[in-house]
Amino acid sequence: MKLTRTQIRHLRGLCHALDPVVMVADKGLSDNVRAEVELALDSHELIKVKLRGERDQRQAWADDLVATTGAAAVQQIGQVLCLYRRHPENPRIQLPR
Repeated sequence: MKLTRTQIRHLRGLCHALDPVVMVADKGLSDNVRAEVELALDSHELIKVKLRGERDQRQAWADDLVATTGAAAVQQIGQVLCLYRRHPENPRIQLPR
């Protein structure tokens, strides 16, 4: 999913008020964690994921989540990753052009 700079800026502003809905910890990206991320993206479109690990491990998890879910990484600061995936039938967030 490709987003423009204006769209990313808009989504980053919306991310500030969100709390992490999924946490990836020492057991890594299990099937259950992936399923929770998919469910959260379907429900909310824009989510925060808490990645608890070393820097290289966090980046690998973030890249894997983006690749497997088809979501766009809006922002990653430290241990928090914001993901956005538009709902195909009923989008909730209106993106600027």
